[in-house]
Amino acid sequence: MPDLRYRDPRTGKTWPLDPPRWCGDDQQPLLLTDLPGMTPEEVESGERSLWRYRAALPPLKGEPISMGEGCTPLVTRRIAGAEALLKCEWFMPTGSFKDRGASVMLSLLRAQGVTEVLEDSSGNGGAAIAAYAAAGGMRAKILVPASTSPAKTVQSRASGAAIELVPGSRQDCADAALAQAERIFYASHNWHPFFLQGTKTLAYELWEDLGFRAPENVIVPCGAGSNVLGCGIGFGELLRAGQIAKLPRIFAAQPANCSPIARAFLGAPDAVPVPTMAEGTAIAQPIRLPECLGVLRESGGGAVMLAEDEIGAATLELARSGIYVEPTCAQAAAAFARLLKAGTIRADETTVVVLTGTGLKSTPRIAELLGVAL
Repeated sequence: MPDLRYRDPRTGKTWPLDPPRWCGDDQQPLLLTDLPGMTPEEVESGERSLWRYRAALPPLKGEPISMGEGCTPLVTRRIAGAEALLKCEWFMPTGSFKDRGASVMLSLLRAQGVTEVLEDSSGNGGAAIAAYAAAGGMRAKILVPASTSPAKTVQSRASGAAIELVPGSRQDCADAALAQAERIFYASHNWHPFFLQGTKTLAYELWEDLGFRAPENVIVPCGAGSNVLGCGIGFGELLRAGQIAKLPRIFAAQPANCSPIARAFLGAPDAVPVPTMAEGTAIAQPIRLPECLGVLRESGGGAVMLAEDEIGAATLELARSGIYVEPTCAQAAAAFARLLKAGTIRADETTVVVLTGTGLKSTPRIAELLGVAL
């Protein structure tokens, strides 16, 4: 195992992993230095969680905080007349892909002596951090905007997390978290590089799902970009390890109403964000935008901006094939249809559509799409 360190990808500066940190000296977002990847023989096949890929993860002293996250189904559906492989990431303990990052990040931080963590999220990220902190005997405090529907914080509250309502916007909430980070360790799913070590296991799992080969294309719903970056890191490690011949093309799906990464990639003019039904990807100022663009470009992939009616139609079309997911991730299926129609991807290619969150978290929105009163 190489000497693993925190790394600023924009300057190359590095720091040791101990003491724990969540950003650089000037509050810049960090990654880790490169890890070597792994071989099929190193997969712990008896382990039914993402920790079967432990050989590819940062060294962990002791047992991980695990509740069986990972090992999610890969099912086939026809979308827009072509076959797609749907990676059902909502088959996780808290109902979203963020359990991958929460399990790895909190396991590594607990091993470093962190006992209390701070997060700012009113959605899937907060629920995952709250649940895995509870499972690991850690305390969690979650900051959410005061305007957040109480229903959105019930899951975190039920796990025992302390919820603080912050007046103002989502950005005000993030600013409050930064101020409190001097007193409580900021284990942010958007900031901490350990979280990306968890999301990278998606790449390893797809590699194993497909008989230890890479798909041609991977389409992911994208907000702050943790799945884009995770796939970039994971498939990059497999490429360096000689386990795949080339990177899959990675495509980011974003709502046109809030799509800073897609707009930057496509060269579209900036636009003031407005509300979208794909609220889980409505991140107006993603902190790792240059790194996300780098992954899309290096992989030969791209980005798609989707209209609200496309996202809504994809949500209902998936549901009518038995796939009940939130609009946030249904937009990846809409992007598949758009890319297929444009000829960017072909029907005979192996394309994975990543579906990140259960529709049970979006009941009011889906009821609205159906015209059903609650």
